[in-house]
Amino acid sequence: QVRLIESGGGLVQAGGSLTLSCAASGRTFSRPVMGWFRQALGKEREFVAAASWDGTITIYSDSVKGRFTISRDNVKSTLSLQMNNLKPEDTAVYYCAAARNPKTATTANEYDSWGQGTQVTVPS
Repeated sequence: QVRLIESGGGLVQAGGSLTLSCAASGRTFSRPVMGWFRQALGKEREFVAAASWDGTITIYSDSVKGRFTISRDNVKSTLSLQMNNLKPEDTAVYYCAAARNPKTATTANEYDSWGQGTQVTVPS
């Protein structure tokens, strides 16, 4: 099993930046693909970004492409999400997740390890 713990959420003004971190422990090698999802109040959980085991392959949702950057450090077993030019529509609980062998890595049901989430709020 893989345990994931997110941190770094908070309140930031529109146009500002925030970096989320996810600390992984356990059998991390068994879940090589890691990603970020978010869930706004009253909405379904949506894909944000994902990275391959070595971090050389990254994918992003259209809504965050060009503003967010996903990265990972396998020595420290951490996954990060650098978020720039934040908008009110980015307000959500952000979740770190890990998957064994996803086909697309963009749907929540491909991931079986999840963190508890961290709140990001961008007031309008």
